[in-house]
Amino acid sequence: MPSSTPKSDVILIGTRGSPLALWQANRVRDLLLSTHGWDDDRVQIKILKTKGDQIKGHLSQFGGKGLFTRELEDALIDGRIDLAVHSMKDVPTVGQDALMIGAVLERADPRDAFISNEVSSVLDLPHGAVIGTASIRRRAQLARLRPDVDFCLLRGNVGTRLAKLETGEFIATFLACAGLKRLGQEAVITQAVPPELMLPAPAQGAVGIELRREDARARDAVEVLNHRDTMLAITAERAFLNALDGSCRTPIAALATFAGSDLSFRGEVIATDGSKHYGTQSHASVSTPKEAFDLGFGLGQEVKAEIGDIVLWDSSIGDGA
Repeated sequence: MPSSTPKSDVILIGTRGSPLALWQANRVRDLLLSTHGWDDDRVQIKILKTKGDQIKGHLSQFGGKGLFTRELEDALIDGRIDLAVHSMKDVPTVGQDALMIGAVLERADPRDAFISNEVSSVLDLPHGAVIGTASIRRRAQLARLRPDVDFCLLRGNVGTRLAKLETGEFIATFLACAGLKRLGQEAVITQAVPPELMLPAPAQGAVGIELRREDARARDAVEVLNHRDTMLAITAERAFLNALDGSCRTPIAALATFAGSDLSFRGEVIATDGSKHYGTQSHASVSTPKEAFDLGFGLGQEVKAEIGDIVLWDSSIGDGA
């Protein structure tokens, strides 16, 4: 049956094809339809393959996390799609001038999920345990907590990683609590790791909607979906990352939370082998994106000055997926 909505009125959402990416894109679609009272065919989804989905080795060798967003952004600029839906932790802190993040959804659980069939928590890992992960942040944090454990490279979507855990090549792995809960797989979480133990990646658990800056139609459509506190929190976290020239090679973590108008911020940078640690925290009243950015960026600059010329990353160690 042909669409009842004129083609010029259809909003096309671009997304990666992984189960989690599709969940996120469909969530944005459902919210747009219900919020505006539109017919089902008014918002459609287009799946695009990114280079990050095709790479089997370390992302840092091929250009980092932008590999998960670049093709979507190219499609936005070319006009092939109207919106791109991203996990905000995958979005580079310096974007293209023609594009903007028009809205972020309310953040889900930002914590890391520790998953194991043999032990109940991170601190219960046996001596010499092998952990499967591709994240240098998680690797560095765990090496700081447990310098006796070993690591093996583990990439792929949620299903792939969980399947590999069953093979017995490693005793445990980590994923994001938010992704598992969104996919209805909360039951596989052995421990939701407290942020006091392992601070999450900047913007972990947040879903963002990117659009062309000049596209007033798309901007008006999504702005009602924006969750203010989440936007301010991840703006501070991403500014911290930006100030530190954060890349997939640098273990950087940050988490901002609100209590009323007061934003509590914690951030850290860790050597990839866990041997060095630089942390910061702050509490401030924040009400605008500029205030959030200035807070996070200022704290990042302070930590960067403290680190100086010390090299914290090892090029032989994986990426920040």
